[in-house]
Amino acid sequence: MTSRRPRAWQRMLSGRRLDLLDPTPLDIEISDIAHGLAFVARWNGQTRGDWPYSVAEHSLLVEDILTRLNPGIAPQWRLAALLHDAPEYVIGDMISPVKAALGQEYGAMDDRLSSAIHRRFGLPVVLPLAIKRKIKAADRVSARLEAITIAGFDMAEAFRLFPVPDAHLLPDLSIDLRPPAEVRKRYLQRFDLLTDLIDMSES
Repeated sequence: MTSRRPRAWQRMLSGRRLDLLDPTPLDIEISDIAHGLAFVARWNGQTRGDWPYSVAEHSLLVEDILTRLNPGIAPQWRLAALLHDAPEYVIGDMISPVKAALGQEYGAMDDRLSSAIHRRFGLPVVLPLAIKRKIKAADRVSARLEAITIAGFDMAEAFRLFPVPDAHLLPDLSIDLRPPAEVRKRYLQRFDLLTDLIDMSES
């Protein structure tokens, strides 16, 4: 008797069937990403407020920070920032200690999904190193702000765990906590804006 292979795919609300071990661009839909990320909580849900702080909200903030820190940056890199945590719409947002414990298997799955997502939306499978560093810097600024504002870290702990150059500390940044449906809508609006800008720049 042949043993059945464990199911490795998930049915999406769009009707797509996404194979987590072998994802393809044809199975990626922005509506699924926006919906999933709007319902995935950052910091394992251990945040202050009446709404969870979602990965979609975080992604909007990271794209905003990237744009502010790098005036005139190409819209395709802004889109890459918006999508930087997109694989978490199916694999969830795991805090850094859990990622470290899982090791290479988590990283490999994340990489496969990122590759399919990038190909689906016309981004390089591997981002240029300079762009990756800029997005990472914006991500760290967001993490520092989140840690202090809503995740219960004291200033000294946040400064040690999320080092950020003083020049990157944007004084007017704020954390928004909104219902998932509203965050999903805003994420899709930002995606549409950026893809329109990309189309305009290429025409």
